[in-house]
Amino acid sequence: MGTHQTTDLKTTETSRSALGRALVLHPVLRGADTDRSPEASLEEAVGLAAAIDLDVAQAAVVKVNQPRPATLLGGGAIEQYAKLIEDAREAGEAIDLVIVDHALTPVQQRNLERAFGAKVIDRTGLILEIFGARARTHEGQLQVELASLSYQKSRLVRSWTHLERQRGGFGFLGGPGESQLEIDRRLIGNRIVRIKRELDEVRRTRGLHRKARAKVPYPVVALVGYTNAGKSTLFNRMAGADVFAKDLLFATLDPTMRQVVLPSGRKVILSDTVGFISDLPTHLVAAFRATLEEVQAADIILHVRDIAHPDTEAQKADVEAILADLGIDPERDPRVVEVANKIDLLDGAELDAVLARTERAGNACAVSAATGGRLDTLFRILDDRMTAGRELVELDVAHGDGATLAWLYAHGEVVGRRDDDSHAHLRVAIEPATLARMAHPRAHPGQGRVAA
Repeated sequence: MGTHQTTDLKTTETSRSALGRALVLHPVLRGADTDRSPEASLEEAVGLAAAIDLDVAQAAVVKVNQPRPATLLGGGAIEQYAKLIEDAREAGEAIDLVIVDHALTPVQQRNLERAFGAKVIDRTGLILEIFGARARTHEGQLQVELASLSYQKSRLVRSWTHLERQRGGFGFLGGPGESQLEIDRRLIGNRIVRIKRELDEVRRTRGLHRKARAKVPYPVVALVGYTNAGKSTLFNRMAGADVFAKDLLFATLDPTMRQVVLPSGRKVILSDTVGFISDLPTHLVAAFRATLEEVQAADIILHVRDIAHPDTEAQKADVEAILADLGIDPERDPRVVEVANKIDLLDGAELDAVLARTERAGNACAVSAATGGRLDTLFRILDDRMTAGRELVELDVAHGDGATLAWLYAHGEVVGRRDDDSHAHLRVAIEPATLARMAHPRAHPGQGRVAA
């Protein structure tokens, strides 16, 4: 039997949803290894519910000393919240949904629904609901559908009545035939195969787009971070864009790209990606692999952190774990730059400590995306990373020498070009050793001038 801490939450008319009133329970298992406080985890779960406009009536931390295979929660907790739900129903304020902020087996989900007399979803189901509501592009919708079907396929054991019916076989020897449960599983399996084929095509198309960008070539700067860390606000501030940004978990889902001109005049492609979260369902990690490939292929990865959040270190660990799963080592990969965001929410002593730490790190900076504070430092770091080991040279190449022009675009970064009747006058950022290996040295005698 566990102990329970319940929090009543005030609701407003604007937070009410057709989905009904909800009870949010965050189980804390005895001996669980976590860096987060139960209260912060409960607050995040409530934030997830608010992300799809659920009316959260109450929220509670439930301590579970001995997880039950049949229900996860102890008997005392089930009795307590079953009575709470019954009392709410009798008072005319029925609780229609119970959110358990933990992974549930199909059997546990079914048993809790019977005990509570209300629909029950776990953390994975809730995140899938949010992603389903947020997906706007065809690719995003495909990825969410794939994750949802993979999740549902394992839960057909819940057996609504239509799943227990049998369809007869052909002739007299056909046997009892195929059950509706088997048919549903087969239909879901077929749909999963079709979606994976479509996502393979998306992956192929993305690969072609990356090759096309490489020919320009504009470096790609990808924003990653915990959900609600301020990635979209930073994206808007850097790109002068109007991507939807709100103090809401998973406010944006579909990746967005914009061209940004750095103070040096160098152009980069800024890419905003889906936010990460603790205990991100494996279904979603697998489904969003095509999108996450943009992070793997990025020239610079900005890890945006909510430095003012009480669980900022735990959030950092979650993001780094997902990056590691993508084959990116945050500690050793020179592409990763840590961006400590929301410094406007820190007081003097905390702010001084963050500024000192990021300045010592060398691969980090502190900014406020909301106010634009210290963005010049971030832009300077990006410029420095782009020019590291490179020299900016001026080259004059004859228009007829297409091979040299193509080679320079492929191996250097053309930051400026002016054409006259006979030559292309280029400003190219390129490593000296690379320039020395130029395959078609038919440039003007003035080639190789170091630009002022």
